[in-house]
Amino acid sequence: MEKNFWQSKSLGQMSDAEWEALCDRCGRCCLHRLEDEESGEIYSTNVACRLLDTHSCRCRDYAQRKREVPDCIQLRAVSGGGFSWLPATCAYRTLAEGRQLAAWHPLVSGRAESVHEAGISVRGRVISEELVHPDDFEEHIVRWVSGEC
Repeated sequence: MEKNFWQSKSLGQMSDAEWEALCDRCGRCCLHRLEDEESGEIYSTNVACRLLDTHSCRCRDYAQRKREVPDCIQLRAVSGGGFSWLPATCAYRTLAEGRQLAAWHPLVSGRAESVHEAGISVRGRVISEELVHPDDFEEHIVRWVSGEC
């Protein structure tokens, strides 16, 4: 990969390796969301997909995640500006909106832990869906996922 590739390439121009490197491993996209049927507003919860390792903030079976969790969204397949549902901190959304990566992003800081140190990741803030009945997800709505810490 070329140095600072995200500054010279669009998301569509990135190789698979560059695309994967862009992910900051925060785990926020692996949280369950609820949609208000009347307003269409989306609410994030602190309930994580069962495949998310809540300490490392990585998928436990990334290669087979679609088979294990059929409704898992593969971001590479999302077209155009379809990243608005992602947290404002997400690198894919950030670049799609023409913004620069934050100083805490591992590609900028050079350290994988910087995302956790900055309080951006879900580490220590979430529980597995295996511990919550889906009817109780509403009780787990959080505001910090949109970008606030």
